[in-house]
Amino acid sequence: MRIIISPAKQMRVDTDSFACKELPVFMDRTEVLMKWIQSLSYEEQKKLWVCNDKIARQDAERFAHMDPHKNLTPALLAYDGIQYTYMAPAVFEDVQYDYVQEHLRILSGFYGVMRPMDGVVPYRLEMQAKVAVCGHKNLYDFWGDSLYREVIGDSRIVINLASEEYSKCIERYLQLDDRYITCIFGELEGDKVVQKGVYAKMARGEMVRFMAGIHVDEPEQIKTFNWSGYHFDESRSSDTEYVFIRTDIPGKK
Repeated sequence: MRIIISPAKQMRVDTDSFACKELPVFMDRTEVLMKWIQSLSYEEQKKLWVCNDKIARQDAERFAHMDPHKNLTPALLAYDGIQYTYMAPAVFEDVQYDYVQEHLRILSGFYGVMRPMDGVVPYRLEMQAKVAVCGHKNLYDFWGDSLYREVIGDSRIVINLASEEYSKCIERYLQLDDRYITCIFGELEGDKVVQKGVYAKMARGEMVRFMAGIHVDEPEQIKTFNWSGYHFDESRSSDTEYVFIRTDIPGKK
Protein backbone atom coordinates (compact mmCIF):
# COMPACT_ATOMS: atom_id res chain seq x y z
CA MET A 1 0.00 0.00 0.00
CA ARG A 2 1.19 3.48 -0.86
CA ILE A 3 0.16 6.89 0.50
CA ILE A 4 0.58 9.99 -1.68
CA ILE A 5 0.83 13.57 -0.43
CA SER A 6 1.58 16.98 -1.94
CA PRO A 7 4.69 19.04 -1.25
CA ALA A 8 4.55 22.46 0.42
CA LYS A 9 5.59 25.74 -1.18
CA GLN A 10 7.87 26.75 1.68
CA MET A 11 11.01 24.73 2.34
CA ARG A 12 13.73 24.59 4.96
CA VAL A 13 17.27 23.24 5.18
CA ASP A 14 18.06 20.70 7.89
CA THR A 15 21.27 18.79 7.26
CA ASP A 16 21.79 17.75 10.89
CA SER A 17 18.71 15.94 12.24
CA PHE A 18 18.83 12.85 10.02
CA ALA A 19 21.09 11.52 7.31
CA CYS A 20 19.54 11.21 3.87
CA LYS A 21 19.35 7.64 2.60
CA GLU A 22 19.26 8.15 -1.17
CA LEU A 23 18.58 10.67 -3.92
CA PRO A 24 15.12 10.86 -5.51
CA VAL A 25 14.60 8.28 -8.22
CA PHE A 26 14.14 10.72 -11.10
CA MET A 27 17.28 12.83 -10.60
CA ASP A 28 18.11 12.78 -14.31
CA ARG A 29 14.81 14.52 -15.10
CA THR A 30 15.19 16.87 -12.15
CA GLU A 31 18.51 18.05 -13.54
CA VAL A 32 16.87 18.70 -16.92
CA LEU A 33 14.31 20.94 -15.20
CA MET A 34 16.99 22.63 -13.12
CA LYS A 35 19.07 23.54 -16.16
CA TRP A 36 15.99 24.78 -18.02
CA ILE A 37 15.00 27.07 -15.14
CA GLN A 38 18.59 28.30 -14.82
CA SER A 39 18.50 29.26 -18.51
CA LEU A 40 15.52 31.58 -17.99
CA SER A 41 15.82 35.28 -17.32
CA TYR A 42 14.76 36.55 -13.90
CA GLU A 43 11.51 37.92 -15.34
CA GLU A 44 10.77 34.56 -17.00
CA GLN A 45 11.44 32.75 -13.71
CA LYS A 46 9.16 35.11 -11.80
CA LYS A 47 6.39 34.55 -14.35
CA LEU A 48 6.87 30.78 -14.05
CA TRP A 49 6.64 30.88 -10.25
CA VAL A 50 3.75 33.36 -10.06
CA CYS A 51 5.04 34.99 -6.87
CA ASN A 52 6.13 38.36 -5.53
CA ASP A 53 9.56 39.91 -6.01
CA LYS A 54 10.91 38.89 -2.61
CA ILE A 55 10.12 35.20 -3.10
CA ALA A 56 11.21 35.23 -6.75
CA ARG A 57 14.60 36.71 -5.90
CA GLN A 58 15.14 34.13 -3.17
CA ASP A 59 14.34 31.27 -5.53
CA ALA A 60 16.31 32.74 -8.42
CA GLU A 61 19.31 32.82 -6.09
CA ARG A 62 18.67 29.22 -5.07
CA PHE A 63 18.60 28.02 -8.67
CA ALA A 64 21.64 30.09 -9.64
CA HIS A 65 23.76 28.24 -7.07
CA MET A 66 21.88 24.94 -6.93
CA ASP A 67 23.77 21.68 -6.54
CA PRO A 68 21.19 18.87 -6.15
CA HIS A 69 23.86 16.56 -4.71
CA LYS A 70 25.05 18.68 -1.77
CA ASN A 71 23.64 20.10 1.48
CA LEU A 72 20.65 17.81 1.32
CA THR A 73 17.64 17.67 3.64
CA PRO A 74 15.43 14.55 3.97
CA ALA A 75 12.30 15.31 1.93
CA LEU A 76 9.93 14.76 4.85
CA LEU A 77 11.75 17.41 6.89
CA ALA A 78 12.36 19.80 3.99
CA TYR A 79 8.77 20.99 3.53
CA ASP A 80 7.38 23.67 5.81
CA GLY A 81 3.61 23.74 5.47
CA ILE A 82 0.43 23.05 7.44
CA GLN A 83 0.21 19.39 6.46
CA TYR A 84 3.81 18.76 7.51
CA THR A 85 3.42 20.68 10.77
CA TYR A 86 0.48 18.47 11.78
CA MET A 87 2.25 15.34 10.57
CA ALA A 88 5.09 16.29 12.96
CA PRO A 89 7.77 14.01 11.46
CA ALA A 90 10.48 15.57 13.64
CA VAL A 91 9.07 13.67 16.63
CA PHE A 92 8.47 10.35 14.87
CA GLU A 93 9.90 7.25 16.49
CA ASP A 94 12.18 5.00 14.44
CA VAL A 95 9.38 2.57 13.63
CA GLN A 96 7.26 5.43 12.28
CA TYR A 97 10.11 6.54 10.02
CA ASP A 98 10.44 2.96 8.81
CA TYR A 99 6.72 2.90 8.05
CA VAL A 100 6.62 6.13 6.06
CA GLN A 101 9.82 5.27 4.20
CA GLU A 102 8.11 2.13 2.92
CA HIS A 103 4.61 3.49 2.33
CA LEU A 104 4.65 7.29 1.90
CA ARG A 105 5.49 9.08 -1.35
CA ILE A 106 5.69 12.85 -1.84
CA LEU A 107 4.76 14.09 -5.31
CA SER A 108 6.63 17.05 -6.78
CA GLY A 109 6.79 19.09 -9.97
CA PHE A 110 10.59 19.25 -9.64
CA TYR A 111 11.53 15.83 -8.24
CA GLY A 112 8.59 13.76 -9.48
CA VAL A 113 8.33 11.29 -6.60
CA MET A 114 10.25 11.32 -3.32
CA ARG A 115 10.61 8.84 -0.53
CA PRO A 116 10.63 10.52 2.90
CA MET A 117 14.38 10.13 3.46
CA ASP A 118 15.47 11.11 -0.05
CA GLY A 119 17.84 14.08 -0.01
CA VAL A 120 16.53 17.27 -1.60
CA VAL A 121 17.37 20.96 -1.88
CA PRO A 122 14.97 23.94 -1.66
CA TYR A 123 13.28 24.76 -4.98
CA ARG A 124 10.12 26.34 -6.34
CA LEU A 125 8.18 24.56 -9.08
CA GLU A 126 4.51 23.72 -8.74
CA MET A 127 3.05 20.93 -10.84
CA GLN A 128 0.67 23.29 -12.60
CA ALA A 129 3.47 25.69 -13.62
CA LYS A 130 3.64 26.44 -17.34
CA VAL A 131 6.79 24.53 -18.18
CA ALA A 132 7.48 23.88 -21.87
CA VAL A 133 10.65 21.79 -21.84
CA CYS A 134 11.99 19.01 -24.08
CA GLY A 135 9.01 19.29 -26.38
CA HIS A 136 6.47 18.86 -23.57
CA LYS A 137 3.63 21.34 -23.14
CA ASN A 138 3.55 21.22 -19.32
CA LEU A 139 4.80 19.23 -16.33
CA TYR A 140 1.96 16.73 -16.50
CA ASP A 141 3.12 15.89 -20.02
CA PHE A 142 6.80 15.99 -18.98
CA TRP A 143 6.31 13.43 -16.21
CA GLY A 144 3.76 11.33 -18.11
CA ASP A 145 2.93 8.01 -16.46
CA SER A 146 6.31 7.72 -14.72
CA LEU A 147 4.98 8.98 -11.37
CA TYR A 148 2.11 6.50 -11.48
CA ARG A 149 4.46 3.61 -12.27
CA GLU A 150 6.78 4.60 -9.43
CA VAL A 151 3.96 4.96 -6.89
CA ILE A 152 1.64 2.06 -7.62
CA GLY A 153 3.69 -0.75 -6.03
CA ASP A 154 2.92 -4.45 -5.87
CA SER A 155 -0.22 -4.05 -3.76
CA ARG A 156 -1.79 -1.70 -6.34
CA ILE A 157 -3.45 0.16 -3.43
CA VAL A 158 -3.02 3.93 -3.17
CA ILE A 159 -4.34 6.16 -0.38
CA ASN A 160 -4.68 9.65 -1.79
CA LEU A 161 -3.96 12.49 0.65
CA ALA A 162 -2.72 14.83 -2.08
CA SER A 163 -4.34 17.93 -3.56
CA GLU A 164 -5.98 17.70 -6.99
CA GLU A 165 -3.01 19.50 -8.58
CA TYR A 166 -0.81 16.53 -7.70
CA SER A 167 -3.20 13.60 -7.42
CA LYS A 168 -4.23 13.85 -11.07
CA CYS A 169 -0.66 12.86 -12.01
CA ILE A 170 -1.62 9.44 -10.69
CA GLU A 171 -5.36 9.31 -11.36
CA ARG A 172 -5.17 9.71 -15.12
CA TYR A 173 -3.16 6.48 -15.42
CA LEU A 174 -5.07 4.21 -13.04
CA GLN A 175 -5.79 0.68 -14.23
CA LEU A 176 -8.87 -1.47 -13.62
CA ASP A 177 -7.12 -3.62 -11.01
CA ASP A 178 -5.84 -0.63 -9.00
CA ARG A 179 -7.53 0.37 -5.76
CA TYR A 180 -7.35 4.14 -5.32
CA ILE A 181 -8.96 5.72 -2.26
CA THR A 182 -9.22 9.48 -1.73
CA CYS A 183 -9.70 10.71 1.82
CA ILE A 184 -12.13 13.62 2.15
CA PHE A 185 -11.99 15.75 5.30
CA GLY A 186 -14.93 18.10 5.58
CA GLU A 187 -17.73 19.70 7.55
CA LEU A 188 -21.45 19.44 6.96
CA GLU A 189 -23.20 22.52 5.65
CA GLY A 190 -26.77 21.34 5.34
CA ASP A 191 -26.46 18.02 3.55
CA LYS A 192 -23.30 19.02 1.72
CA VAL A 193 -19.76 18.02 2.73
CA VAL A 194 -17.50 21.08 2.44
CA GLN A 195 -13.72 20.79 2.60
CA LYS A 196 -12.00 23.83 4.09
CA GLY A 197 -8.42 24.17 2.91
CA VAL A 198 -6.57 24.75 6.16
CA TYR A 199 -8.48 22.14 8.14
CA ALA A 200 -8.19 19.57 5.34
CA LYS A 201 -4.41 20.09 5.23
CA MET A 202 -4.23 19.66 9.01
CA ALA A 203 -6.21 16.43 8.80
CA ARG A 204 -4.09 15.03 5.96
CA GLY A 205 -0.98 15.53 8.07
CA GLU A 206 -2.60 13.95 11.10
CA MET A 207 -3.78 11.02 8.99
CA VAL A 208 -0.20 10.26 7.95
CA ARG A 209 0.90 10.41 11.60
CA PHE A 210 -2.05 8.21 12.60
CA MET A 211 -1.26 5.63 9.92
CA ALA A 212 2.42 5.56 10.87
CA GLY A 213 1.50 5.21 14.55
CA ILE A 214 -0.60 2.08 14.09
CA HIS A 215 1.21 0.76 11.00
CA VAL A 216 -1.80 0.69 8.73
CA ASP A 217 -1.47 -1.96 6.03
CA GLU A 218 -5.12 -2.31 4.98
CA PRO A 219 -7.46 0.51 3.92
CA GLU A 220 -10.15 -0.63 6.39
CA GLN A 221 -7.89 0.43 9.29
CA ILE A 222 -8.06 4.06 8.15
CA LYS A 223 -11.74 4.20 9.07
CA THR A 224 -10.85 4.26 12.77
CA PHE A 225 -9.23 7.72 12.41
CA ASN A 226 -10.92 10.08 14.89
CA TRP A 227 -8.47 12.90 15.53
CA SER A 228 -9.34 16.62 15.75
CA GLY A 229 -13.07 15.99 15.87
CA TYR A 230 -13.26 13.89 12.69
CA HIS A 231 -15.05 10.59 12.33
CA PHE A 232 -15.56 8.24 9.40
CA ASP A 233 -18.96 8.65 7.72
CA GLU A 234 -19.97 5.31 6.27
CA SER A 235 -23.11 6.64 4.60
CA ARG A 236 -21.24 9.28 2.60
CA SER A 237 -18.26 7.09 1.75
CA SER A 238 -17.67 4.66 -1.09
CA ASP A 239 -15.03 2.20 -2.27
CA THR A 240 -13.09 5.09 -3.83
CA GLU A 241 -13.76 7.87 -1.31
CA TYR A 242 -13.46 7.71 2.45
CA VAL A 243 -15.31 10.68 3.93
CA PHE A 244 -14.42 12.01 7.38
CA ILE A 245 -16.75 14.59 8.93
CA ARG A 246 -15.57 17.12 11.49
CA THR A 247 -18.28 17.49 14.13
CA ASP A 248 -16.38 18.67 17.20
CA ILE A 249 -15.94 22.29 16.07
CA PRO A 250 -15.26 25.00 18.68
CA GLY A 251 -18.00 27.63 18.75
CA LYS A 252 -20.31 25.63 16.50
CA LYS A 253 -23.38 23.84 17.79
